[in-house]
Amino acid sequence: MPRIIDRPARVLDNGAPPRQVVEFAGRSSSGHAYVSVSHTQSPQGRREPGQRPDFEEITVVLRGKLRVQYAGGVLEVHEGQAIIVSPGEWVRYSTPEPGGAEYVAICVPAFSPEHAHPDAA
Repeated sequence: MPRIIDRPARVLDNGAPPRQVVEFAGRSSSGHAYVSVSHTQSPQGRREPGQRPDFEEITVVLRGKLRVQYAGGVLEVHEGQAIIVSPGEWVRYSTPEPGGAEYVAICVPAFSPEHAHPDAA
């Protein structure tokens, strides 16, 4: 029988300024270990620590612009675009533009903090 996710799970945030992340499917909300789907609202000036995750991450920008720094440079992902980051690839996300950004992230396997491997602070 199909299941409805009545309330997504809030995901704790470790960056500044804080962003709002809710998971609709994944380890926290639905018990899925093989995929996660989350919705993020990231404020202007947000800069996450770099990371080298064990999962593939597909990010679709719904509003604003997401800046993605990687080992070879920087990419700007605009509203209506998506970016795919392969497992083991180093990346750092930021939302420097006024108004921040809103995006959906799909991770395979599902996101978990221990599989993100953030850079040391």
